[in-house]
Parts: sequence; C-alpha cells; structure tokens
Amino acid sequence: MGGLGIYGVEILITRDGRVLFSEAAPRPHDTGLVTLVSTDINEFQIHVRSALGLPTPEVKLVTPAAAHVVLADTETWAPRVVGLEEALRIPGVQVRLFGKPFTYRHRRMGIVLATGSTVQEAREKARLAASLIKVR
Repeated sequence: MGGLGIYGVEILITRDGRVLFSEAAPRPHDTGLVTLVSTDINEFQIHVRSALGLPTPEVKLVTPAAAHVVLADTETWAPRVVGLEEALRIPGVQVRLFGKPFTYRHRRMGIVLATGSTVQEAREKARLAASLIKVR
C-alpha cells in the first residue's frame, strides 16, 4: 500500500471460523485502541515512531484486554449518551467517545476498553459496558 506509519487492518472472524477482510486505514484505527490499556507501547506511539523512522521496541503485553464498539441507536444531530456512569462502574473499564456530531443507525460512536485477569473476562466486561451505553 505504500506510505509511512502503521495501517489499521480490520478483519472479522465469523462464528464458524471464517476470516473476513473489512477495511485498511492508513493510520491508527479505533480497533487498535485496545493497545491503550493492553500493551506497554500503544498504536499511536508505534505510528509516530514508524513515520519518523525511529526504532520501535518489542511491544509487550501488560494485561489481558478487550474492546467493544459503542454504536448509535438512531439517526440524529447532537446525539446524547446515556448509561456512561453505569458502564464506568465496572472495574477495569474505560470508554472513549469519538464526539461525532451526527449519528445514523449502527454508526461507531465510541469504544469500550476493558482489562481483566483473562481475555475472556475482559471481553465480558467490554460487552457488558457497551450494552449499558446508548447513543440516541
């Protein structure tokens, strides 16, 4: 693809194990935000180092983590977010809202990041927290 820095390559794994290509973005991507809580050097640091030709050390896992997208329920201008307080009561959960001024049904509006003692625990926390957050 050419260019400097990292590319966010999004793939999906179906329940039956098939791997589907979704998109490639020539920049850090929301699907890589899990690195903000899971590794000692995150996707943004790697991107800057790569673009500047600086060395990137080996990335080390700090804790098991997972991410889950926050989707809009409907189409509207100036959306409002509800359920954030309940989601943030879950230990190990962080939320990043993208601040988009307009929504449409199923638009990505944010992401929940969760840590846990296992990846499965982190996934469960992220799914639960995301289910509590509504963008209307």
